[in-house]
Amino acid sequence: MLMLCLSWGFNQVAVKLVLPDIPPFLQAFVRSCGALVVLLVIARLRGVALFERDGTLGPGLAAGVLFGFEFVLIYHGLLLTTASRAVVFLYTAPFFVALGSSRILGERLRASQWGGLALCFAGVACAIGVPQPDVDGRVLLGDVMIVVGGALWAATTLLVKASSLISLPPEKTLIYQVAVSIPILGLAAWAAGETLTRFPEPLALSLMAYQAVWVVGLTFLIWFSMVKTYSASKLSAFTFITPLFGVAAGYVIMHDPLTPAFGLAALLVVAGLYLVNRPGAAVQEFPFPSPHGLEETPEPKPH
Repeated sequence: MLMLCLSWGFNQVAVKLVLPDIPPFLQAFVRSCGALVVLLVIARLRGVALFERDGTLGPGLAAGVLFGFEFVLIYHGLLLTTASRAVVFLYTAPFFVALGSSRILGERLRASQWGGLALCFAGVACAIGVPQPDVDGRVLLGDVMIVVGGALWAATTLLVKASSLISLPPEKTLIYQVAVSIPILGLAAWAAGETLTRFPEPLALSLMAYQAVWVVGLTFLIWFSMVKTYSASKLSAFTFITPLFGVAAGYVIMHDPLTPAFGLAALLVVAGLYLVNRPGAAVQEFPFPSPHGLEETPEPKPH
């Protein structure tokens, strides 16, 4: 999870560096197209059957729609609000996952764990520097879009965990999402009138390859492999570290200012993660329906 968060944190810088050459919706469209090729190759090498009838088409298409519109909202929200506000509101996703996990998956969090999530979010807010002045209705609309994008991210995680998708190889689960997102993002780019005004520079091309091959093609694959096995709420709690890595990457690569608040933010996040993941009294987790129609009792989760 630390490796994934580091990769996703740098990805925010990668997106910013590519924007002068490739506009946002078109960038997301190209990224999904490239990632789909990578995932198809991996699935072929591993012998994953992609086109057999297994009863997952419905939830697979639903996950793809959620995945596609998540990025439409996030990228459009970034046009209205600032990147710093956006990253804070995007990482409301673990709250939605925790709430959904308790109601849908039977994963119950202790009061201290909810407090840990709150500390993590406070750390992210401190690192990015919110609240900010000069917030008007346009910015608030962007904030709402980012929050809804975070909710769709959480909904995708919960859908994979609670539906028949849990029984699939992670390659097929992610291929559903990436493939369905391609027409959604393509239509968004077309509706926004986005075009390439020049041939992208080598740096932009290399960073697009990083996004498509590594971020979506491999780290998202690892993420869904872990979602199938471990507690969804605890995994999502770790994603709070991602914007901290993003701030650090911005400081090192883009020379963004690094304030003393970052040190306090890091302490808050570490403290929050400790509360979420520390061993505690056994908490009853209600079994959730198996993809095969049987009731499964969740295995003990590692701390």
